[in-house]
Amino acid sequence: MQMILESALVGRQLQLGRASRINSWNSSRTCLQYDDFSANHKTSWDVTCRLSEGIEKSPRNHGGSEYKTLTLPKSLITCSSAAQTLKKLKKNMDRGLRQLLQSPPVLYEVESSLVDLKATIVLCKKEFFESSVAAEDGKVWDLEDELSGKRVYLQLVSNDVDSSTGKAMRTSEMMIENWTESSTSSSHIASTYPTKFVVNFRVKKEFGEPGALFVKNFHRNEFLLKEITVEVPNRSSLHFICDSCVYNVDHYAADRAFFTNKVYLPRETPAGLQELREHLLQQLRGNGTGERKEADRIYDYHVYNDLGDSYRHDSLKRPVLGDSDEFPYPRRMRTGRQRSKTDPEAEDRGDLWTNFYIPRDERYTMVKSEKLQEDAIQTASRKLLPAIQALYSRQTEFESVREIADLFKKGVSLTVPSDSDIDLDSDRTTPECEIILTYPTPKVIAVDETAWTMDEEFAREMLAGLNPVVIERLREFPIKSKLDEDTYGDPVSAITAEHIEPFLEDMDVRTALEGHKLFVLDYHDAFLPFVSKINENPACKAYATRTFLFLTHEGILRPVAIEVSLPQESEPGTVKRIFTPPPMGMKDWMWELAKVHVLANDAGYHQLSSHWLRSHATMEPVIIATHRQLSTLHPIYQALGPHMKNTLDINAAARKALINAGGIIEMTFTPHAYAMQISSAVYKQSWRFDEQALPTDLIKRGMAIPDKNGDNGLKLVIEDYPFATDGLELWGAINEWLREYVDLIYSDDGEVEEDRELQSWWYEIRYVGHGDKKDAEGWPTLNSKASLVHTLTTIVWIASCHHAAVNFGQYEYAGFMPNHPTMTRRLIPMEGSPEFLELEQDPEAFYLSTISNETQATVIMTTTEVLSTHSSHEEFLGQRSTPNWTSDEKISAVYGRFQERIGEIEELIKARNQEKRLKNRYGRVQLPYELLYPSSDHGLTGKGVPNSTSI
Repeated sequence: MQMILESALVGRQLQLGRASRINSWNSSRTCLQYDDFSANHKTSWDVTCRLSEGIEKSPRNHGGSEYKTLTLPKSLITCSSAAQTLKKLKKNMDRGLRQLLQSPPVLYEVESSLVDLKATIVLCKKEFFESSVAAEDGKVWDLEDELSGKRVYLQLVSNDVDSSTGKAMRTSEMMIENWTESSTSSSHIASTYPTKFVVNFRVKKEFGEPGALFVKNFHRNEFLLKEITVEVPNRSSLHFICDSCVYNVDHYAADRAFFTNKVYLPRETPAGLQELREHLLQQLRGNGTGERKEADRIYDYHVYNDLGDSYRHDSLKRPVLGDSDEFPYPRRMRTGRQRSKTDPEAEDRGDLWTNFYIPRDERYTMVKSEKLQEDAIQTASRKLLPAIQALYSRQTEFESVREIADLFKKGVSLTVPSDSDIDLDSDRTTPECEIILTYPTPKVIAVDETAWTMDEEFAREMLAGLNPVVIERLREFPIKSKLDEDTYGDPVSAITAEHIEPFLEDMDVRTALEGHKLFVLDYHDAFLPFVSKINENPACKAYATRTFLFLTHEGILRPVAIEVSLPQESEPGTVKRIFTPPPMGMKDWMWELAKVHVLANDAGYHQLSSHWLRSHATMEPVIIATHRQLSTLHPIYQALGPHMKNTLDINAAARKALINAGGIIEMTFTPHAYAMQISSAVYKQSWRFDEQALPTDLIKRGMAIPDKNGDNGLKLVIEDYPFATDGLELWGAINEWLREYVDLIYSDDGEVEEDRELQSWWYEIRYVGHGDKKDAEGWPTLNSKASLVHTLTTIVWIASCHHAAVNFGQYEYAGFMPNHPTMTRRLIPMEGSPEFLELEQDPEAFYLSTISNETQATVIMTTTEVLSTHSSHEEFLGQRSTPNWTSDEKISAVYGRFQERIGEIEELIKARNQEKRLKNRYGRVQLPYELLYPSSDHGLTGKGVPNSTSI
């Protein structure tokens, strides 16, 4: 910056160069001292004005820096940077002094033209990171760097430009002092270990309001910059919400920069920030080349070519998903890793412990928790590795259903090799390396250990269980497949009126259809093309299933028929078998086995489509596009920010160990090696963006009908449909909040169409992130405020409510494996076959040999416990972890109303769960529906709607 002193009589400005701050002003000596950092080192200058003739120069040493005193005649002088020689300085001053001596100047108080800005920085040093060098090493490195002059600097950027240069005005770079001084415990905020520093700036009044800042880190260690608050006299404080890891300057092509929490549409951007706004977006886009490194901040797209691992074994080779007519898929984060040595189409996966690249700021958490040992996710994760290792070493069968229930009382015993390097920090261990894993009792058996076996509970969970987003109203009878007839034969279902009418309360099929009483859970078309391939594996046996259900006069569902299908082996066509329920109070093991195969289809579809595809995979390109095309200054970025948190991190972890070849899904779910191909097929055949909106989805599935007088413009055909009733409340609240927000941002539809960042964002989501579906139906055009609101509501719904509904019930419903087995290992025996005789002789043993074995169940118990657990850092719908996320009072007021509405919905859900007439909300298992209850404590709670798809 330049500080200006003015002679009133002559009207001439004299500049004091790029001084960083005024240290003192001695009016008696007419002495001005200031610091100059223009040469990247501190040089102090003492400018003294006296009524004398001539110019005296008396340099003297002062604290290791050259300290100069200049005595001038009757006026102020111009002092340039420390790099200038005194000879040149004298020459410049002599030129101006001749004019000034014509009339005595008036000396003005310098401070009156300057403003002090106080910046408070909150950051976390690397010594407090979860995974880093030892804490003491981190401290030593910081100390060495500080002593050698490698410091951390800040520089403020004005919203305004310098009229003489046309560039944004900047302050001098100010360093953070006392970096290595130990922080007292009072300066730490619980669970995040931040350290606070204060940096003072002095600027001229014309500098205006800071709108951005630069941060330069010359330390070897990175640090997590949490936030910076700048106090401006006579104005409210400015807040920079950073939450970003800042590495050494050598890691970046340009300086790290941050904006305040004020938002602007592109056309409204202050002049001083316009160039920086575009420059930062270009940095985040990268150039599409090179392998990404840990410190990179580049967001780019790539296909799923890192799921296979043929380097380990040929059987682990998997097709590339994405950019393919056969296997279309959303895009993932580009890493730029080298190609596999054994598969030129695939990327090398690295070793087991290598993290896939995501920008560092997307990592789940970088800072230790003060209650880390109590964090359920961390505890459960330590259980996972020994359980998986045990899966390879043994396959243990259950002897009874009772034994499975007892696991939650006694724990699971796993023996690992004594020389194993796995973490034995489980609940307790024996000297023989026998690990005892303990688990909480799933709520589905917590009250009644047998109610899960009832048909009505089997049906109820299609409305209120872990996958309530698939069931459809039956709108034609008989139902027909959409698969190719030349390959799969007659498309008409084998279920006839004779099969189901005995269970329709004296109705015929036509009457039941017209009365909206018949429903179907239909996995026929999703699974049939893969059944033959799946069944080639001797360890897995599958059908493609359909389940027909009837809505009784009590308002509950009961299954009335199950159809299981296998492709014919020798010729085109399908073999279909029909099973119907036994009389009330009787047990039919063939019926129970049919239900098992329905549940295994449902488990696979739930994990691969309802959960992974519809929440995780489809959100990833939305997040990438948001960072690439929407500046953090953009109001829509501010609205979407909480709904992108941690998703890229959990997705990368899933590619590493969950959905990869030989990963948890393939090991423990029936589709095994064909799991992700099924996910791709669902994306190809049925995924549309518009149908991810809850009202549209319900109408598509026939679970609601349009009704102008109904909430959200529809009426449910099953009044007691817990997922839908609670979901519509949340959808309405989100939609209203975003409608009010958009109204504050855009004055009319034209402004939406003219917003270049917004239009680029939406174009990239459709044509790049979801490029394989770019020409599909269902993509809205962002040409109005209404279309924008609906689009944003859909995105927020997917990230928060949809994900919560299909994720956080996994342990409560599937932790007890028989209630929702993920694996089927045997087909239903044909009457008269040896297998049928085996079933008759010991039906429970045959049943147990059909579903997951003990080791597979252990992995599922552990995995679902992890996936169903809320972190202590979780941020729920209607919550913001950063109080100063906005400085706009109108936006705060709108968000406050949204928070109030969320609170009202919580009370409404509590009340609904107390209504005994709403039997689907709790069922015979007495498990109230709370999966869409917005808030929750951390841990395994079976409720809570996080803002984002964060686990």
